[in-house]
Amino acid sequence: MKVPFPRGRFGSLALAISLFGCLLFASAGARADELIIKHPGDHPRYTVELEPHGILGLGAFDYGSVAIGVGGRVGIPIVQNGFIPTLNNSVAISFGADWAHFLGCYDSVVGRCSADYLEFPVTMQWNFFLTRSWSVFGEPGFYIYHGWFNNCPVGCGPTPNATGAWPAFYAGARYHFSDKVTLTMRIGYPSFSIGVSFLE
Repeated sequence: MKVPFPRGRFGSLALAISLFGCLLFASAGARADELIIKHPGDHPRYTVELEPHGILGLGAFDYGSVAIGVGGRVGIPIVQNGFIPTLNNSVAISFGADWAHFLGCYDSVVGRCSADYLEFPVTMQWNFFLTRSWSVFGEPGFYIYHGWFNNCPVGCGPTPNATGAWPAFYAGARYHFSDKVTLTMRIGYPSFSIGVSFLE
């Protein structure tokens, strides 16, 4: 079975551009707001984060073009004052489920074959609260996947079905509308996502 990792220059270039744009957007917004990164513990307190989102995948699981889908995350804070005591940071465990529909594979014309995948990420979420309006985070972890292939001709995809686990990493930013609601943007592997978080 082939390794489910992004292929081609298109996926790598899109990932780099998206990462640069997200970080640039967040840093520009942070400069115009009150900085709180050096105020440890000065951030919204919550017991659970609920995040429905839409996802975009690029060239994973031996498939080309893009994958689109929906999913959600649940985040549970475990450390309110994180690993760096002089900074405003926290740590949470994040887990969820995503459904991704791949539109076509590398070995065939887009539209002749497709696939659906369920992905179950589990990560450590390390949050940094830059300003009252902006926070950023990194998420190392892993994900479990299961996929099935649709209308797939010979030579398209490694097997009719695929199940396994693979490392995952995401970087993201939140725009805080209030202490309870944020716009949450995430980029990384195996997918990008944008959604709304509800902090309870």
